[in-house]
Amino acid sequence: MVIRIDQSDEVPIYLQIRNQIIEGIARGELSSGDSLPSVRQLAADLGINLHTVNKAYAVLRDEGYVAMRGRKGAFIANAQSIGAPSHQTIDDEQMASGIYRLALEHRARGGTPESFMAIAKSQVAHAFEIEDPSNSKGNLPPKEVGND
Repeated sequence: MVIRIDQSDEVPIYLQIRNQIIEGIARGELSSGDSLPSVRQLAADLGINLHTVNKAYAVLRDEGYVAMRGRKGAFIANAQSIGAPSHQTIDDEQMASGIYRLALEHRARGGTPESFMAIAKSQVAHAFEIEDPSNSKGNLPPKEVGND
């Protein structure tokens, strides 16, 4: 798995790293027990401060996606710990809060409930790699959608 950062993106670099590792887990590119590059190595590879990588790994650890094993480094946690009830409750609450915030932003920009739901449905289809029935061509939806 290759991690790419976009210095011009409004998303902080540590969250870009976090998001790409989670995407790698979801897509099966990273599996339970796989080791992640050392903090120093990933920082050097990306040309960023090692504290930025350390912060990304700490967030992933706190969310249950990564297990830290002392000097051995960071490893992808087993699926049972990622889906543990304590993490699931937090994830559901965070997800609901994030969706609410996105819905408010969409509404503030003049969006409608229907357009928000269409975007959300398309992205769910993409995330779960299923065909979006609202997509008349039967193709997978686009990966990213702007905040319109």
